[in-house]
Amino acid sequence: MGAMTLLELAVRSPERFGRLVVAGIGKNVFVDDPERRQIIIDAVEGRETDDNVGRLFSQYAQQPGNDAAALAAVMKRTGERLTKERLAAVTCPVLVALGDKDFAGPADPLVEALPDARLVTLKGVDHFATPESFAFIDAALEFLDAVP
Repeated sequence: MGAMTLLELAVRSPERFGRLVVAGIGKNVFVDDPERRQIIIDAVEGRETDDNVGRLFSQYAQQPGNDAAALAAVMKRTGERLTKERLAAVTCPVLVALGDKDFAGPADPLVEALPDARLVTLKGVDHFATPESFAFIDAALEFLDAVP
């Protein structure tokens, strides 16, 4: 959700960004799966599911500091989606980091849609492990510290 939010902000106000790091995002930017989304919403709202991704989102939503109702509300929103045409407005360099076990992949369509993007593939990392991955942290810090 954070990566989608950052990209939407960068589309709307590209002048506000010097560099941008997004993670756990890829083809899911362009592909809407209403059935999968509903499974996740149901799980986050406390309904039983036998779907592993739904259960993982539910567990994540229940962690201290997270707001399950807000996550469900964001998942339910409708409106303009990010498109290749809209993403062309992102003028800053972008690092896209995606684990090779992440359900959001592949990242190639997103990287190709951004005018100045680089992909880092995190070996052995799934969607929920990305923020704790040292490979992700190292890549993000190196990218953000780079001199333009």
